[in-house]
Amino acid sequence: MFVPELKPWRAARPHVVRAADAVRPRLARATGAVRAAWPRIARPVRNTVPRLVRFTRPTGMTKSWQYSAGAATAGLALAAGVVTAAGPWDSTGQRTAERERAVAGSRTGGADHGGAAAGSGTAPGSPRPAPSAAAVLTGLGGLTGNGTVQAAPGTPALSDSLGPLLSGPALGAEHAAAVLDLTNGRRLYGRNSGEALTPASTTKIATAVAALSALGPDHRLTTRTALEPGTGELVLVGGGDPTLTAREDARGLASLRVLAADTAAALKKRGTRSVTLSYDTTLYPVAEMHPIGVNDNIALVTALMTDEARTDDSSSGPAPRAADPAAEAARRFAGLLAGHGVTTTAPGPSKATGRATTLATVSSPPVSALVERMLTESDNDLAEALARHTALAGGKSADFRGVSAALTARLRRLGLPLDGTVFRDGSGLDRRDRVTADLLTALLAEAADPARPELRPVLTGLPVAGFTGTLTGRYGAGDDASGLVRAKTGTLTGVNTLAGTVVDADGRLLAFAFLASGTSDAHAAQNALDRAATSLTACSCG
Repeated sequence: MFVPELKPWRAARPHVVRAADAVRPRLARATGAVRAAWPRIARPVRNTVPRLVRFTRPTGMTKSWQYSAGAATAGLALAAGVVTAAGPWDSTGQRTAERERAVAGSRTGGADHGGAAAGSGTAPGSPRPAPSAAAVLTGLGGLTGNGTVQAAPGTPALSDSLGPLLSGPALGAEHAAAVLDLTNGRRLYGRNSGEALTPASTTKIATAVAALSALGPDHRLTTRTALEPGTGELVLVGGGDPTLTAREDARGLASLRVLAADTAAALKKRGTRSVTLSYDTTLYPVAEMHPIGVNDNIALVTALMTDEARTDDSSSGPAPRAADPAAEAARRFAGLLAGHGVTTTAPGPSKATGRATTLATVSSPPVSALVERMLTESDNDLAEALARHTALAGGKSADFRGVSAALTARLRRLGLPLDGTVFRDGSGLDRRDRVTADLLTALLAEAADPARPELRPVLTGLPVAGFTGTLTGRYGAGDDASGLVRAKTGTLTGVNTLAGTVVDADGRLLAFAFLASGTSDAHAAQNALDRAATSLTACSCG
């Protein structure tokens, strides 16, 4: 029996901070006073959005390929006035608020946060503009020669430091590693990097790239109600949005309560106060149990559910799930309609026809935000939903078989190295998944390409060491890598993985991937992977 993703999740989205002054690579470690005053906000968080380079596979690999990469350093919080920003990265590398929440740019500053301060020049109670920040897509290195770099098997510095760390017994019988310099596309270290191993939740990096590429960052998942003509049948149509919420505080998610209120108002305009209630899950061909079976880490995969079918008040991490998420969502919807004076029959499954009139809709946050949530929280339900929408966008069936074909096809279109790769799901819970360290670093480099700003949430969604997601408790405040490592973790019984980005001693942005199979002590394996990532922050890898 294996235990997927051992740690509970915190911090729904990584907090990206800006500073007015440019930062040098080692400055992050000289902010002790600020860190003491602002333990959770003003720690040195480095967020990096790299520059374009072209890359050629190492000699000996059977297929040539290219991808983009590069590097930059991001701002640090150095004073109380520095604020967090929301939304995806734009093409300049700056964090932006969602379009519908953007503030008119008449004032100096960035997105508005918090209340007005005395002397700020704004009306009492009005938002205070955040300080402006320059674009962070300033590269630390450019193209070399004609822009094509032959990957090297490894630098002496990295071989000396990483070799012993990755050879210990804590990482089991099989392990692989790759380190890539994103400032010039040069591979700095490779150890079994072309060997396909079980990736666990680092699979979500591939799902994120595929979903953003197929759907676009602004796409939203829509749940609607439809009234069948002449029959009085009201159909709740699932849109494959597992984040649809029935809670009073929707927190920016699609709200079942809002859908019920709008639907009831539309029915009353038609003089209707009683309906036959049905629900439609046919966006997916069938509701599927993940191959792991009944498990608190994932619900039955269906096109209609609320709050990921959780039966407690949790919003992330393992939790008991409703046995029939769609039926439970429909029952809750019936109760909400009753609160607005609309009576219903007991809901049952059906399918909305093309003749039905849509009465109301609610939509999820954009895919850019969903990807960030999926990566930060390692959200398995959201990963499977995004994988199915990727399958639909590619003309595949929205089931596990279609997901396997769609993810592979989408990444092949991007020219990524897929030798040995196998996708059985979008979440990484399936132990039959196989991914190489080469592919994981290539995915990160693709997301760093400034020509592909739509993929930037893959980088911004990665947990930050010592701050967010699965890395919240794995790097302490005094750890040299705290705030410098951003990485997706992966944990199954006997499998431990880590893949992401890190800033080295010279300010270079590196992509890395470490995979280990056959581990016997999850805690020891995690520590070994964390030490390997930490060693990169001390390396002069140029």
